[in-house]
Amino acid sequence: MRERMIKIRLIAALLSATALPATAFADTLVHNVNGIQASKDGKIERFTAFVISDDGRIVAILQAGEAHPRTDYAIDMQGAVVMPGLIDAHGHVMGLGLAALQLDLTGTSSIAELQQRVKAYADANPGLRWIQGRGWNQEMFAEGRLPTAADIDAVVSDRPVWLGRVDGHAAVGNTLAMELAGVTAATEDPDGGSLIRDAAGNPTGVFIDTAEGYVTRVIPRTQPLLLDKALGEAQRFLLSEGITAVADMGTSNEDWHTMRRAGDAGRLQLRIMSYANSIETLTNVAGTGPTPWLYDGKLRMGGIKLYSDGALGSRGALLKQPYEDAPDTVGLPVTDELAIKNRASRAAIDNFQVAIHAIGDLANEQVIATFEELGDAYEGERRWRIEHVQILDPADLPRIAEAGIIASMQPVHQTSDWQMAEKRLGEERLGAAYAWNSIDQSGALLAFGSDFPVEHPNPFVGLKVAISREDANGNPQGGWIAEEKVDLGTALAAFTIGAAYAGFAEDQFGRLEPGLYADFIVIDRDPTAVSPTMLAETDVLETWIGGKRVYRAAD
Repeated sequence: MRERMIKIRLIAALLSATALPATAFADTLVHNVNGIQASKDGKIERFTAFVISDDGRIVAILQAGEAHPRTDYAIDMQGAVVMPGLIDAHGHVMGLGLAALQLDLTGTSSIAELQQRVKAYADANPGLRWIQGRGWNQEMFAEGRLPTAADIDAVVSDRPVWLGRVDGHAAVGNTLAMELAGVTAATEDPDGGSLIRDAAGNPTGVFIDTAEGYVTRVIPRTQPLLLDKALGEAQRFLLSEGITAVADMGTSNEDWHTMRRAGDAGRLQLRIMSYANSIETLTNVAGTGPTPWLYDGKLRMGGIKLYSDGALGSRGALLKQPYEDAPDTVGLPVTDELAIKNRASRAAIDNFQVAIHAIGDLANEQVIATFEELGDAYEGERRWRIEHVQILDPADLPRIAEAGIIASMQPVHQTSDWQMAEKRLGEERLGAAYAWNSIDQSGALLAFGSDFPVEHPNPFVGLKVAISREDANGNPQGGWIAEEKVDLGTALAAFTIGAAYAGFAEDQFGRLEPGLYADFIVIDRDPTAVSPTMLAETDVLETWIGGKRVYRAAD
């Protein structure tokens, strides 16, 4: 009798499953939603309901008019706008968290204001052994020059001070910081970096790219408790912005252990696609191949991030021709071309994904050539990535798609950089600058992010910039190099499907579709029905990861 009853129940379940989209009684129906997401080809799709399984994955997506399945639980969203969680394809998780705990110099408009902030922070934190901060940008300074050690000494000279430029490719220290690092006029420029010097050859306190290592190596290591706090701050911030997953570009050993501690304790909510900061970290953490997904799809180390050049702001981006505003330099190779190839090949041997930072046109040409060679040497789907791809020689642009390279780009960099880019390069060399549309039309895949904490991680600002190429003040009107705008569907795909695919995560998240994790956000407006300016002002009301609400604005 017992076997017969089991058979009857099984047949009933199968018949029910055939008649309805989903009937598992532990499932949850989320209905009455204004659902919006992008398809793989950048088209806007609509849905009105979806079903979440008890393990946090999507069971079914329902359009208007489709019958709703029977479930034990139902959530009426009362017409709210629901989207897949947005993914930042290039960020620095621990950098964001630590920036929240240190001195914030973002938006300083003069060296005088920088001095005021440094002094106020030092006075408010008398117990700190080092004063650390970041966010200054000399392009915004009224004085029109780089800060110096003397500027910092004038307000804090009894403790070492170390202040990073907004892009992380330069920093300024005070005299005590240089003394502790042993930096003098006799200190040579390292490979891939330089010390800015005065007319007499003495270091001014500004360190470019790898030269920063002279000072950073003597800064006391951040303690685990502070790292744990920083990760918590980063998670809370990103979740409140509607970001549910991040490609962490440059994960250190300490970063990885911090993330593992959070995962072990059940505190890891954000999904992190980790790219090691060195071959040593990669082999120490992952060994002979990408790690499995840990903590229900929350953490995986799958590749390495390498550097080809620096940044435009510090004139470290490697160019084919001299800088328009500094004819004596073409920038800096942070890592020489042969070393890049060797490290990339070493990672590729064990099927690790390779992502390489390249901003200048010469750096991009060299990285494309590296990936072309690796593509000939290694079989299988590798998904090579170039991070930033800001300045291209138009002749090199088609090679990106041909080599199967993913263009990992950050729309907000364009609005921060456009005036500076014109000064650095001149108008004649901007034919393929921040060329989102041209790269998309070439057949290469776009993955969008923000490069936080270099930029604010708000993805709705990123979406607005992608479709308008105008900054927060609406400049330049009509958009800078307007033909490189993309439509909303393409931009949304790059912040979801493209960013997931770029991290080998498309079978885990990136869309709301059966089998993927139920990562979604509730927002206060329909992005397809508002102006670009209004799109940038979107508020995130709720964030859900794996079918669980992890953020609510009302709280």
